[in-house]
Amino acid sequence: MSTRSGRTSRASQDTPSGANQPPDDQPRGAGGDGRTGGDGEFRAGFVCFVGRPNAGKSTLMNALVGQKIAITSSRPQTTRHVVRGVLHRPDAQIVLVDTPGLHKPKTLLGKRLNDLVRETWSEVDVIGLCIPADERVGPGDRFIAGEIASLRAALVAVVTKTDLVSPARLAEQLLAVSRLGDFADVVPVSALTGHQLDVLVDVVARHLPPSPQLYPDDMITDEPEQVMIAELIREAALEGVRDELPHSIAVVVEEMFPAEGRPDLMKIYANIYVERPSQKAIVIGAGGARLRDVGTRARAGIEALLGRRVYLDLHVRVAKEWQRDPRQLRKLGF
Repeated sequence: MSTRSGRTSRASQDTPSGANQPPDDQPRGAGGDGRTGGDGEFRAGFVCFVGRPNAGKSTLMNALVGQKIAITSSRPQTTRHVVRGVLHRPDAQIVLVDTPGLHKPKTLLGKRLNDLVRETWSEVDVIGLCIPADERVGPGDRFIAGEIASLRAALVAVVTKTDLVSPARLAEQLLAVSRLGDFADVVPVSALTGHQLDVLVDVVARHLPPSPQLYPDDMITDEPEQVMIAELIREAALEGVRDELPHSIAVVVEEMFPAEGRPDLMKIYANIYVERPSQKAIVIGAGGARLRDVGTRARAGIEALLGRRVYLDLHVRVAKEWQRDPRQLRKLGF
């Protein structure tokens, strides 16, 4: 997997019928042979999915790229940094940008994450506002729609999790979402079943500017491997403690190197940080059982990522009130 880095640029709907349908002469799949926009020009650019926490942004991104590059959780505010995934097709290159969910910050970390989101919004070509089909449009959705209304990017509304609702409820949601702003398109999708993901790709590609390719053909993400590994460990650690400490866990990979004489084995040493000693005990569990389970879960994901066996050494450390401490935040990469 390559890990090179790169830079990070609207036709309204009156009814839900046709909200997801491109014109008949448009390519309908990520591998279609048609040229985006019908002008024969190759298009490339950056697309950012936004929305309130737990709107399905990371799951959608993983489904579009076809590989897990962003961790997911049923808890909101799982994503803590910008993740880029590259979608390649003959007529376009779509760089999908996943960001933390915009939320009312309660800590210095929360404020920094919101600043990161807004900075990303100002640099992309298309913004996809994600709103779950199974939740009523609320104040958070209206707030974000207002925040992005004046940006230069083309705006697309994406109604996610359509597999969770009936057709009647989906139609109702599409109408409610279309009234939130001046969207170029309103597209209902299901990342779980793959329903209409090809349509979303076509819609997004049409709004990208003419541009040469931005990333090499073989690049799926520019996320450094060590960051991806740390995120896989954090995802595993969150699995058993979501209700007790959903936002207090951070992970840093301290060392990572091939085992001597064993090119098929990667040794990884990582620290899991929490804010209080009582939280450390929760993560470790009785007799270390929960930490062993975290290691087992994380190792499976890391081995799939690296394509080799992994020796994973985990330790739990206390960094007191790290979400509010500028020095600790810098140490932990925020």
